[in-house]
Formats: sequence, structure tokens, C-alpha cells
Amino acid sequence: MTVSRSGPGGEEPRVPAPASGSRTASLVAPSRMRSAQRLVHSLLASREVAIVAVILAVVVTATAMNQTFLFSAQGWRDLLLTPSLLMVLAVGSAIVIITRNVDLSVGSVLAITAYMTGRLFIDLPGIPIAAVVVIGVAAGAGLGLINGLLVAFGKVPALVVTLGTMYIYRGIVLTWAGSDRINASDMPGEFLRLGTLQIGSIPLLTLVAVAVLLGAAYYLSSCRGGRQMYAIGSNPEAAVLYGLPVTRRVISAFIASGALAGLAGVMYAARYGTVSAGAGTAWELQAIGAAVIGGVAIFGGSGTVWGAAFGAVLLMTINRTLPIMGVPDFWQRAVVGALIIAAIVLDRWLAARQRRRLEQVREAPE
Repeated sequence: MTVSRSGPGGEEPRVPAPASGSRTASLVAPSRMRSAQRLVHSLLASREVAIVAVILAVVVTATAMNQTFLFSAQGWRDLLLTPSLLMVLAVGSAIVIITRNVDLSVGSVLAITAYMTGRLFIDLPGIPIAAVVVIGVAAGAGLGLINGLLVAFGKVPALVVTLGTMYIYRGIVLTWAGSDRINASDMPGEFLRLGTLQIGSIPLLTLVAVAVLLGAAYYLSSCRGGRQMYAIGSNPEAAVLYGLPVTRRVISAFIASGALAGLAGVMYAARYGTVSAGAGTAWELQAIGAAVIGGVAIFGGSGTVWGAAFGAVLLMTINRTLPIMGVPDFWQRAVVGALIIAAIVLDRWLAARQRRRLEQVREAPE
């Protein structure tokens, strides 16, 4: 096939069109699609859309078995409110994982800030709620900074560093709290009402989680620092050679994770009204699991915080659904484990398929 184009002097040289199997055709094929076709294609290939479809299927199944799961004021409220804390943690975990690191300390950071929230109200009567929130977020950011400095300057794998700080932070709150417990009577009613307050039919804590999600998604997708985090996670050595501020971005990721864990700790105190040293135990695994299920590659460089948030919603919705179906607690945990393994296997398969496609494009004739 040839394409006719007018040349000087009225001549019409015959220019060969790219063959359908050539490298050029392979590269320009997506651009030939209409915008609507590209949108549909990207939606169908999106992990986030697939997770939302699974969430809807789970909700429909649970509602068919027990209509109060959705069609009741309490059911609707729990559906939106229950995942909110895990969403905040999962967003922070996703930011760290994108940089090819991991933060195992977020559950312990949540425990420290949740207990600290109660102690602030006890030790400083009349302290403004806004000040408590700021202190909680700042404390979490400080603990995240310690993780980031150890990883970036100590050149120690994040898995080892945050495993150590997970136990250190948990030891701090165990020593601080001992056998004491913060009760609802120790905190002001205005603060506790934040845990149950609804704007329209949407819980306030859910709106806070969505605001965190929107802010993180915008930063990662539209800001230079966010795009650099993806580049660092894809190939840290190449990022260093290219001159990207790898150390600063890695530290920033851990600070963000710690700050969001601190915010989740304040939300935990408002949501449950009772805080002990065991708050947030094993939540770090749920946060990482939600991110992985949501399509954030455990090896870094790909995925979105949207997927992490939807993964959190899916996990918590499944946890509410399985008891309705009469599934024992052991099998509930097994289902979550199976989802995580399936997500990792799918990520590796998709990466291998993409690599094969790129190799085929390189080997195609010009």
C-alpha cells in the first residue's frame, strides 16, 4: 500500500506506508484510535476498574443474602466508614512502595498517635481539636522521617529498617500505655462526634479519606516530585545517573507515609473512642495488602493510590461479607491471603507480557 503526496512541480511521489507489522505501525497504532476508543480501551485494561467491579459484585452478593448490609442507615454508614482508616494507611503505603521501598511501621505509628491523642485531651484539658490533629500528623511525620533517614543514608533495605522501627515504636507505646486504656469519657464529646458525624449521608471520616486520596493522586500524577517517585521505583540506579533527587524523594515518601499514619491514629481515636497499646496491630500488613491488590507493584515504579484505596475498600468489604455467608474466621484470612498472592502473580504476568511486546516491537522490521 502506498500514500500519494504532492511534491514540488506537481509531482506526486509514491511514499510507502508503514506495513502493519512494522515497528512504526506498532508504535503509532494507539494514536490512530479515536479518543472515545482509547478511553474505553484504557478503562477495560484498568486494574482499578476491575477492583470496583469486584467490590460491586461483593456488595450485591452480600445484600442479596442480607438486605440490611446496604439498605439500612447503619449498613450504608458502615460500608463507607469502615474502610476509611485503612484507605488512609494504604495511600501512604502505596507512596512508599512506588519508590521500591516498604513501610512496616505504619500500624505502630498509628498506635502511638492514637494513644497520644487521648493523652493530649487528658493532660491538656481544653486543647483545640485542630491542634491535636496537627500534633498527631506531625508526630507521625517525625517517625516517618526517622525511617526515611535510616533507609536513605544508612543504605539499609527498607524492609529491615521498618521491621525494626515497627517493634521499637510498638515498644514505646506499650511502655507508655502499659495496661492503661484511653476511654471515651477521657475525650471531649466534640471530638468523638467527628467519628460519627455525617455530611448528608457520607461520614466525615470517609470524606477525609477521600480528600487524602485526591491530594495524593494529584501529586503523584501531576507534580514533578510524584513523577520522579515513579522513575526512582522503576530503576533507582538510572534515576541516580539521570540526576534525580533520589534521597530527597525517598525520605519524602516515608514522611508522607508516617504523616498519614499519624492522621489515621487521630481518626482511630475519634472512630472507636477507646485506645489501648494494641491499637493498629497488623494493620501494616492490611495496608500493604490493599496496595498490592490495588495494582501497586511490590517491586515499585507502577500502580496508583486509587488502586490502593479501592483495594482497602475491597478488603474491608470482604471482611464484612464473609461472616454473613457463614465463613469461619480462618477462611476469611485465607481469602485475603489468596487475593494478595493472586495480585502479585497477575502483576508479574502483566509485566512479562509487556516486556515481550516491547521486544517484538524492537525486533520488527523498519
